[in-house]
Amino acid sequence: MNNERRKFLKLTGAVAMGSILLPSCAVKTTAPAIEMAPGVGADLSNFGLQLYTLRDDMPKDPAAVLKQVASFGYKQIESYEGAKGMFWGMGNTGFKKYMDDLGMTIVASHCDISKDFQKKAADAAAIGMKYLICPWLGPQKSLDEFKKAAARFNECGNICKTEGIQFAYHNHDYSFKTQEGQLPQDVMMNETDPSLVDFEMDIYWVVAGGQDPEAWFKKYKNRFRLCHVKDRSKTPGTDNGKNSVDLGTGSINWKSVLKTAADNGMKHFIVEQEAYPNGTPLAAVKVNAGYMKKLKI
Repeated sequence: MNNERRKFLKLTGAVAMGSILLPSCAVKTTAPAIEMAPGVGADLSNFGLQLYTLRDDMPKDPAAVLKQVASFGYKQIESYEGAKGMFWGMGNTGFKKYMDDLGMTIVASHCDISKDFQKKAADAAAIGMKYLICPWLGPQKSLDEFKKAAARFNECGNICKTEGIQFAYHNHDYSFKTQEGQLPQDVMMNETDPSLVDFEMDIYWVVAGGQDPEAWFKKYKNRFRLCHVKDRSKTPGTDNGKNSVDLGTGSINWKSVLKTAADNGMKHFIVEQEAYPNGTPLAAVKVNAGYMKKLKI
């Protein structure tokens, strides 16, 4: 993972268990979904974009950048909690209005789950968002620490449920590497309540971790509801933060992977790219939109 990604993940406040496992919050106890029946070709026309792809451009002029994103054909947005917050200084209702004006919907956001999570859930629900997502946990010293994280995810899921939205966890490669004879991803999925916690599969990081994403979609049917569509170089280097490439130029068989995802409960297909070997971030976002428009599964 590159240093830039680490800085963002630290900003979300979820780099270590110390920041995630805070005392439990008090529990009070829209976006179009891409629904598909098993065996039926999925509709990818509502594909989205994770705004972290444009992390260097967004802070300069969020409104102008989002207007370009809409012009490329993106229909859904997944935000992240940067210096200007997950609503980019517009407030939740202002951001929604601007999204409406552009013909896009904010379906989710990565966020710091250790700070003001109840308010974030309420703000997200107020504008019809579907998900708040923990973007990073980090490698842990033991499987017990992953179990503690899963317990915290259940708490966050309960908070989200009371607001009428859903909670999810986004993976990196560390949870797909054997620890104490098990894969931490299995532990977290088995220790979380399916009614409270969904998962967002970053397909790139599953492949980088040496695992088969299609096998995981089948193993945990209806648990992965969002995915990051991010391609990986055919000739990857040792720094996985630099192996992200334009869609269709890498090693992942998207037609097969996304078909299996759709057949096993996937709802949101969200493009993300972390490195740009063929140009600028905005150029990559445009190229990726063109790829998604043509992709049939």
